[in-house]
Order: sequence, then structure tokens, then C-alpha cells
Amino acid sequence: MTRFEEVKNLVMSLEGDFEKFYEKNNQAAGTRVRKGMQDLKTLAQNIRSEVQDKKNEDAKA
Repeated sequence: MTRFEEVKNLVMSLEGDFEKFYEKNNQAAGTRVRKGMQDLKTLAQNIRSEVQDKKNEDAKA
């Protein structure tokens, strides 16, 4: 479950920047949001790979 916590923490850490960008039109916050979303994408891909590897290991056993 630590991977799930990582995803939640990353999303929650972006909350303030989302508000600044969408409500106050802060362009720097938009840049941070974009970077955070890229980090989220990378994290999600890593989790997908781990899940697939674990499924394959369990199927062989």
C-alpha cells in the first residue's frame, strides 16, 4: 500500500498549485502542476509495471 500512499501524497501536494493556477491564474503554479502531472504519470507507469511483473510471477508459481 505504500505505492498508493505515494500517489495520494503526490496528488495532495499539488492541490495548492491547482488552486493558484485555476483560481488566481498564476502561471508559475501551472508549470508546477504540469511537472507534478508528469511525475504522476511516471509513478503510475512504474506501478503498472510492478503489478504486471507480480501477476506474471504469481502465474508461474
